[in-house]
Parts: sequence; C-alpha cells; structure tokens
Amino acid sequence: MGDLEGTNVPPLDDTPDLFDSAKAAAQKQHRLHEHQLQHQHQKNTNLTGPFYMQRASGNVVLVRRLKRREDSTWTHLASWFVENQVGLSVNLITLMVLAHYLIPRARKYTENFFRLSYYNPATDRYASGFDDAYLITFFIVLFTGLRAGTMEYVLAPFAKLQGITKRKDLTRFSEQAWLLIYYLVFWPLGMYIYRNSPFFLNLRELWTDWPIREIDGLMKLYILAQWAFWLQQIIVINLEERRKDHWQMFCHHIITTALISSCYCYYQTRVGSFVLVIMDVVDLFLPVAKCLKYCGYKTLCDIAFGLFMVSWFAARHVVYLMVCWSIYRHSAEVVRYGCYTGPAGALVGPLDAPTGWTYLLEPYFDSAGRVCWNDTVKWAFLTPLLLLQGITVIWFTMIMRVAVQVLRGQGAEDSRSDDEADDDDEEDVPDADADENDAAAAADIDASAGSFFEKAAAAAAAAAAPIERDVGVEAIDFHSWERRSGFRRQAATSSVSLPGHSDRKELLGRIGCDKTLD
Repeated sequence: MGDLEGTNVPPLDDTPDLFDSAKAAAQKQHRLHEHQLQHQHQKNTNLTGPFYMQRASGNVVLVRRLKRREDSTWTHLASWFVENQVGLSVNLITLMVLAHYLIPRARKYTENFFRLSYYNPATDRYASGFDDAYLITFFIVLFTGLRAGTMEYVLAPFAKLQGITKRKDLTRFSEQAWLLIYYLVFWPLGMYIYRNSPFFLNLRELWTDWPIREIDGLMKLYILAQWAFWLQQIIVINLEERRKDHWQMFCHHIITTALISSCYCYYQTRVGSFVLVIMDVVDLFLPVAKCLKYCGYKTLCDIAFGLFMVSWFAARHVVYLMVCWSIYRHSAEVVRYGCYTGPAGALVGPLDAPTGWTYLLEPYFDSAGRVCWNDTVKWAFLTPLLLLQGITVIWFTMIMRVAVQVLRGQGAEDSRSDDEADDDDEEDVPDADADENDAAAAADIDASAGSFFEKAAAAAAAAAAPIERDVGVEAIDFHSWERRSGFRRQAATSSVSLPGHSDRKELLGRIGCDKTLD
C-alpha cells in the first residue's frame, strides 16, 4: 500500500486483478458512492458538493462546488433595488417633475416634494408639520440616486486612474469618497448656520426663547436634509456587506435619526444643528484618510489619520460632552418648565404637565399643539445622547488599537471587516494564465466524460476550477464530500453594483491606514 503513494492511479475501471483486496474494496465503495450521486441527481438536478473523477492520464481530479442556500424574497428584492437604484431614483424624480408641471391639478400634491412647507410671510420663517415628510422623501430618493450614480460612474473610474485595481478597494474608495463629498457640502453649511447664530460659542443661548415654533428657511433645509440622509444611511447599511460592527452602526443611525426628529418636533433645532456640526467635522478627516490609503499615499494617509484622531477626541468626547452637560444644567436654568400650546406669536404657557406619558408624543403629530419641557423630557433627550457617546467610546477604543499597531510597525487589521469575507482577493484585470489553465482542465474533463459521474464533474467544472493532484487509491476519501459540502449564502452586495465584487479580511477599511499596501 505504501509503495503506491504519490504514483499515478490507474483507471478505476481496469481489471480487478491489478489491485489487492483493499483497492477492490475502495473501488466497490466508489461505485456505491457513484450510485448515490446518481440517485441524488435524479431528485435534484442542481449539482452540488465535491465530485471525484479520474482522467485518462490517471490523475485524480477533485471538482467541488458549494451548495447555495435559496435566497429569500427580501434578498432578491434588495438585489434588484441595488442593481436599479440609479434608474429608480431618476425615474421617480422625473415622473414627479412631469406630473408637477404637466398636470395642474396634481400640483397641490406634488409641490410639497420640491419646496419647504409651512411658510409664514409675516415673519419670513417656517413652521413644522406633517407635510415636511414629502420633502424628506424626495431627499431620500435624491441621495440614493446621487450616491449610486456618483460612485459607479465618477468615483470608481477615478479610483482606477489612481491605480486601484482590486474590486473591493474600488467599492470602498467610492463609498468613502461619496461620504467626503457629502460632508464637504453639509459641514460648511452647518458651520455657517452656527457661526451666524445667537448661540455661537454660547451654550446657554441654546435654550433661550424656547419653544421656537418657527425657524428660518436655511435651518429648516439643513435639518430636513440631514434627517433624510441618516434615514438613507439606514437603508445603505442593510444593503451593503455587513461588517462586524453592523449592529453598532445600525443603533448609531437609529439613535441619530430619532434625535434629529425629536429636536425638530420639540423645537430644539439649535441644539440639533450644533450636535450635527460637532459630529460631522470628524467625518471630513476619516474618508480623506481612507481614500489616501487606497490610493497609496502612505505619508498623507498617516497625517490625515492623525488629524482624524485629534478631531474625534476633541469633537466627540470633549465638545459633545459639554453639550450633554448644557442639557443637564443650562436647560433647567434657562427654560421655564411646563407645557406650551398655540402657534408662533400666540403661545400660551407655561402650563402644568399632564399625568401619564402620552403628552410626550403630541409634538410629533400636532405642530401647534402642546409641547412640554421638564425633567422627564430632559432625560428623554439626554439618555440617547449618552448612549451615542457610549458607542463612540467603543469605536475610539478600536481606533486607538489600530493606531498602536501602526506605531509598533505591525500590519493593521480591519476591526470592522466584513462578516462574510473570502480569503482571496480578486484583481480588476483577470489572470490570463489562470483562465487558460481552467479552460484546459475543463476541456480535458469534458473530453474524458463518459459515465454520469464524469458528466457531473464536467458540469461542475464550469462553476469551480478543479484541483488536480496525484494520489494513491487508498488516499481517496469518498466520504469527505459529506464533511466538506456546506451551505454558503451569497453576500449582500454593496449599494453600488461594481462588477466582480469580492471580499477581503486584511483591510483597514473604515478605520485608519494600513502600514503597508498590498
């Protein structure tokens, strides 16, 4: 038996006298396994699992294909949405514009999608109400189309010009560059509003004259656009490949969206806009660092990463906590506790707060109805803000861990890598030699296919490249297919359909810079 190790195996259908009893038993087991495969094929025409066959040269060829779990209806719907999100966005907006200008009777319904609602010409300011949901919906569709179109037709080609060839890096670069574009627009806008506001560098002014029922148009546009952006981000993280901190990101987006909606409905837009400015400044440096990393600018990446860490700590762990302290201390000193009713200019209050909890929801449904501020409402705002601080502390710990690895000269591993990542990297340019070898192997298998077993292997070779090696007959394990076969679910695609999307474990990804580039 040992003398046959490493030699070419003669065809399994040769005369039995060439083998000893052990080999004959293996051949019998092989035929039994072949019969089982044929029976399984009759039940299910999908060829799954590994197949063993013997080519004319005597070499044993292992052809294996993993089983794929049937995708759910939601998965098919999500894939369809990802592939068509640019077209869907353009068609929806075009349809709405045509209906607005070509159907006069529809304008009273469509105009709210394109303008700020509840304008008061007497004060030249805007109130809030349910009709604001139309503009938020328009922004969600607009951001979806802009994001996908910009990533696929502008940023991905630009990344290729910078020498980025790996498909996963193309996708990641496009995602981060899109975020950079967004924050380059909205952080200066928020900073402009803050700089020209009465609460600039004065935390106590965040609470004066509350409740402010009407705000200027620029503030309203800023808040509604940010609200729509974070709602759209919730959609994005559930469509793209999930990372290890998916649920942290999901909770972050839910809390952020809830806080924006609450500050808008409770007329705390001053606090809300200031918090957004604090949080957004960090997101200017992080995408820059990651884009520089993907482009190979190591020194610039390290500089941007250092600025990112400084801005993160200063904005999210110093100024942010100052705002939390202002909510706890200044709101109790400046705001007169109680409830207020009536529109702007005709406020009545403060009134005693009713018993129970339902009054906390009234501002969400009646813009001129009762709105209250007391310890209960204060802690209803402060608690999610502190939870958000807890999430950012966890992330900052991960960031510091990466920074320590870089300073020690170690390779930085992505703390937020994909959950369903493959070990291999696919290049943007296919390997011609590999393609030729795979084609030759597949042709060889197809030429030698005569029995059902060989035909099955030939069909499976179209989906997976065969692994060819010389082994002894006794080394063949006909039960290994039971251990090796398994289910593999297709990973969710990113929100932009770059062709050949692949995964990789060793990416710094969303946090920091790699010490070296592959």
